[in-house]
Amino acid sequence: MEIKTCNKSSIQKIVDGINNYNLQQVAALAPTWTPLEFHMENEEKEIIGGVLGGIGYWNGLEIKILWVEENYRKEGIGSKLLKHIENIAKEKGATISMLDTFNFQAKDFYLKNGYQIFGEIDNFPEGHQRVYLSKKLNS
Repeated sequence: MEIKTCNKSSIQKIVDGINNYNLQQVAALAPTWTPLEFHMENEEKEIIGGVLGGIGYWNGLEIKILWVEENYRKEGIGSKLLKHIENIAKEKGATISMLDTFNFQAKDFYLKNGYQIFGEIDNFPEGHQRVYLSKKLNS
């Protein structure tokens, strides 16, 4: 036996393997990952923020990144992007949203937007916390 660096083929084998196992345990509610990726532009058509996420097999919205250009923060853009992806996800059947952030990033922002902390890793990175949050998406 030998450990090797992955290539596209081996990555696909691993992803297919875990997906097949998971789907044997719990039936899928959605056929596949549905990407939900949106950005906001200013009057000059420059991208000033965006949100990247998607819906998985069990109708959970997973938010990977939400970012707003520093000069545009505190103007409600992040909340608009968050509400937009949540609303689209609900239309597509999502029942919960989940994400992680750091205490120096957007922990308070997500708490203000109805998310609840369900886990934390203290001192990661050193002197900080990684925070895991979720929110039930009501229909």
